[in-house]
Amino acid sequence: MAVSTLISMSLFALAASLSPGPVNLVGVSSGARFGVRVGCYFVTGATLGFIALFLLIGFGLQQIVGLIPQLMEYIKWAGVAFLLYVSLQLIRDSGELSDRGRTSAPTPWLGAVMQWLNPKAWLASIAGIAAYTQQAEASAVWVFAGIYLVICWLSLMAWVLLGAWISDWLSSPRRIRVLNRMLALGLVLSCFAIFY
Repeated sequence: MAVSTLISMSLFALAASLSPGPVNLVGVSSGARFGVRVGCYFVTGATLGFIALFLLIGFGLQQIVGLIPQLMEYIKWAGVAFLLYVSLQLIRDSGELSDRGRTSAPTPWLGAVMQWLNPKAWLASIAGIAAYTQQAEASAVWVFAGIYLVICWLSLMAWVLLGAWISDWLSSPRRIRVLNRMLALGLVLSCFAIFY
């Protein structure tokens, strides 16, 4: 595989992974509220969930999507419902630091499920496979998945680190509620972006 193709794949993966989206926003919240260690678990689950989706699409799932165009519509609606649920959880959070033990931290499973219900992840996978692999050639799919694995994990961790970095500023429940509501608004707006 040509070096220029590897660089192009890397840039594509970076743009898709680092751009704001639902998983990134939950990563910020996780880093701010629960710290880097918990955020790392969430990011690892999200990354592995995305790579599983990417490999399935690369090895034939895009053909099923092509045969059943309504499938993407169902995925969009399931994704929107899930994002609205996560938004509601952010809005309902009291922001009380003493509630940390009672408030559920984002888990690796949540990260993986979010990727499978995230139309951005589906579209990035389908577009990447179509652009950089010839007839889903196995070696190209595996190489691209390997590149994505590293770049996706590092990109999502950057969002967690941003959250951890601003956590000192978030020392009051009021500020945490403001951040949570801003992130919830971002998730709701990303729902509109899914359809337009």
